Amino acid sequence: MIDLSLAEIADITGGRPHDIPDPSVRIGGPVVIDSRQVEPGSLFAAFEGEHVDGHDYAERAVAAGAAAVLAARPVGVPAIVVPDVEKALGVLARTVVERLGTDVVALTGSAGKTSTKDLIAQVLQHHAPTVWTPGSLNNEIGLPLTALKATAETRHLVLEMGARGIGHIAYLTSLTPPRIGLVLNVGTAHIGEFGGREAIARAKGELVEALPAEADGGVAVLNADDLLVRAMSARTKARTVLFGEAEDADVRATEVRMTPAGQPSFTLHTPTGCSDVTLRLYGEHHVSNALAAAAVAHVLGMSVEEIATALSAAGTLSRWRMEVTERADGVTIVNDAYNANPESMRAALRALAAMGDSARAKGGRTWAVLGPMAELGDAALAEHDAVGRLAVRLNVSKLVAVGGREASWLQLGAYNEGSWGEESVLVSDAQAAVDLLRSELRPGDVVLVKASRSIGLERVAQALLDSEGEVAGR
Repeated sequence: MIDLSLAEIADITGGRPHDIPDPSVRIGGPVVIDSRQVEPGSLFAAFEGEHVDGHDYAERAVAAGAAAVLAARPVGVPAIVVPDVEKALGVLARTVVERLGTDVVALTGSAGKTSTKDLIAQVLQHHAPTVWTPGSLNNEIGLPLTALKATAETRHLVLEMGARGIGHIAYLTSLTPPRIGLVLNVGTAHIGEFGGREAIARAKGELVEALPAEADGGVAVLNADDLLVRAMSARTKARTVLFGEAEDADVRATEVRMTPAGQPSFTLHTPTGCSDVTLRLYGEHHVSNALAAAAVAHVLGMSVEEIATALSAAGTLSRWRMEVTERADGVTIVNDAYNANPESMRAALRALAAMGDSARAKGGRTWAVLGPMAELGDAALAEHDAVGRLAVRLNVSKLVAVGGREASWLQLGAYNEGSWGEESVLVSDAQAAVDLLRSELRPGDVVLVKASRSIGLERVAQALLDSEGEVAGR
């Protein structure tokens, strides 16, 4: 965070200093919302959550080294009291980013946001100091917290933006106005809340509407292979750069192929030349993510050779997203359980199928341990049925559907597509899935674990990697 005094922060946020003996004390550490993350010189922002009120931890935060607390009421320790902590945090973030003059890259999309953000961050680090969203902290609180990690040395600030309704992205862009805006895709994630893909496109397109004009350096990076995204070029005054496998894409891939391990390889083309890329990530869907990252890097001045080298070296930064771990006994666990929607489910199953070629050569099988996809509304039955059918079409050896009604729809889809015997099975919960797998897995098997975040199916992957094989918290 840029070096600011408590008096300056109070002025920026419209706050009132309370119990502050010396307003000239400066904030030299990060802004945090968890008292356990306090470092000397931090600013602790006290939020009232559903289960925990941060104001109750103000004294602990100051005792741990926080210089002051950003609070909605006096807390008995040095504090800047504001009417609304969330809004104050946003105002502070915008002011800091504007003072730093950092290039802001914002991205959104229905699927692949976090994986693509991680790729962009790793590529841009080869170019200049970069700060990026950790994990999926892409909302009204996570975004300003990330922005406030920028310092005077930061050249690039990469911010993931999520949306659960119209106006959400417009608000996030008002906190940290981007110069470069990337839209990955328009899928069916949260379709139950939005009501349709067209509404999702309206929400995602708020990002390109917020960009400065081309004359002022604004650039919209759009997926040429997604018609709803491509059409967003009409909604922005910024310059448009297209990425994808379409022939007219400015940044595109040719000769896409998969290694025996299921990792994509391709030739990357940019307006400055071409170079070969072999990703360390698993699944062909990462080609589009890599092209998006390459397009952003190209806009920021990196050569095609630099981009290709950085992409080929990039790994997974965020947990539970196609994390591949081979056990000592030769069983491979693919933990992709952070979240799920129809598009990411299909991509993960195709990645599993690609890895299956290598597994079968070792006498192994492919297992898809799948749970419900949330927030699909009226489309839930059809989408779960379709995923179950796809597992059969991709010749996945075993489908284990975990949970209740939605899981039964997964199994029904597989059954109706022609699975028989014990090729698909419905189990009640995570522990039942672990018990089944522990009894049947053999060397060479590959196990994909995936479901919506609320299901907590990452516990299955972890239990399979732990020697005890028990689901935590049972």
